[in-house]
Amino acid sequence: MKTILVCRETDPRETRVALIPDDIKKLIAMGFSIKVVSGAGVKSGHSDAAYEKAGAQIIAKEQDGYDCEIILRILKPESAAGLKEGTLHLSYLDPFNEKALLHEFADNGIQAVSLEMIPRTTLAQKMDVQSSQTSLAGYVAVVNAAARLPKILPMMVTPSGTINPARVFIIGVGVAGLQAIATAKRLGARVDAFDTRPVVEEQVRSLGASFVKIDLGEMGQTDQGYAKELTPEQIRMQQEAQAKVCERSNIVITTAKVFGRKAPRLIKKDVLDRMMPGSVVVDMACSTGGNVEGSKLFENVVTENGVTIMSGDFLERQVPYDASKMLSGNFTAFLTHFYNKEQGEFVVNLEDEIMRGCLLTQGGKIIHERFKED
Repeated sequence: MKTILVCRETDPRETRVALIPDDIKKLIAMGFSIKVVSGAGVKSGHSDAAYEKAGAQIIAKEQDGYDCEIILRILKPESAAGLKEGTLHLSYLDPFNEKALLHEFADNGIQAVSLEMIPRTTLAQKMDVQSSQTSLAGYVAVVNAAARLPKILPMMVTPSGTINPARVFIIGVGVAGLQAIATAKRLGARVDAFDTRPVVEEQVRSLGASFVKIDLGEMGQTDQGYAKELTPEQIRMQQEAQAKVCERSNIVITTAKVFGRKAPRLIKKDVLDRMMPGSVVVDMACSTGGNVEGSKLFENVVTENGVTIMSGDFLERQVPYDASKMLSGNFTAFLTHFYNKEQGEFVVNLEDEIMRGCLLTQGGKIIHERFKED
């Protein structure tokens, strides 16, 4: 398997591209042959001419590249129709909610890799699209909130008086949360943060933020590094303690997602009603149900008392140049890892824990243990 197709994303909101010209040069030098759909990189700052200069062949439409053995895209396709049997397809797949698409991949004999399912291990770190993209989203969340907030973030001493720093509260200290903390601190804000995993307290403090301690009883994280789902009683305790911090905060950013499940509701209307007019809340879990009552995907909502709830999903699309560079690095690391130099071929090696963790369909079946059906 040495021929690669880079698709142009069909969602008009999507600005990223799977491979950038610099990485295409590296892959071609290894022995890959690459086709790129015309216009695939335009929104991220990469012209067709740049791809041709890197050695790729530009094609008019995606279907012209269905003879390729490996297909790269970002968002899940609408259908697997037209793909030849044995094709290796890599993209986000939302496998917990897209059972019909998984069955279609299996029925068509496609080998489908889910980017979300790449194990979060040290060995797979360079391939981890979740981490690379959410780190950018955490940065953008703070910048967006700061632009909307009717006050500055840093403390400022002037002849007219002293301006106190804005208070920022980050709920959820994963990759996005840590980047949000670091960005808010660089902008001069006073930052508080909370996570259900006590193990992250040291990371929070190392970035100069205060860790909000809430005793929820026994907690921990999954083997993928995500926070474990809370019980209803633990969610109630968390909501009550967080409400007090939200009331005194100018910006609140929620990043709490449970992989494959509906996002926990952390901030309800009664908390929003007690927040200061002009405060900004960024909900980074809108697409999975939302952490904040009243949040809407791709929309900003202003409450009756003047609190703005901003949609915080897919914020990495606002910085497509860097987001594409990081995604392309993830794809390139995956392709390089499974490239057998002796054979001069990309090999789907199920003895490797990384491939075993993210390959969902093969040989006409759904093979991943988490998605098999009796």
